[in-house]
Amino acid sequence: MKTKSKGEKADELRPEYDLGELLKDGVQGKYAGRYREGTNIVMLEPDVAKAFPTDEAVNGALRLVIQLRKLPIAGKKTAAKA
Repeated sequence: MKTKSKGEKADELRPEYDLGELLKDGVQGKYAGRYREGTNIVMLEPDVAKAFPTDEAVNGALRLVIQLRKLPIAGKKTAAKA
């Protein structure tokens, strides 16, 4: 009997199960599109990731940008409403 090193899990798969047979009809990435639809992942450039190392930092900065966009720009005239 083969002994396991410290921290190594014992193989719990029964000998009668053949992974090659069980996984032969599997499709890689079958649900990838569905997963992407429910997520909003943005890849940051290394310099940006260094400046904003956490999701809270990124969200805070973007919320500030949103607020700044709402401020009126000096010298810009707005159209009069009728």
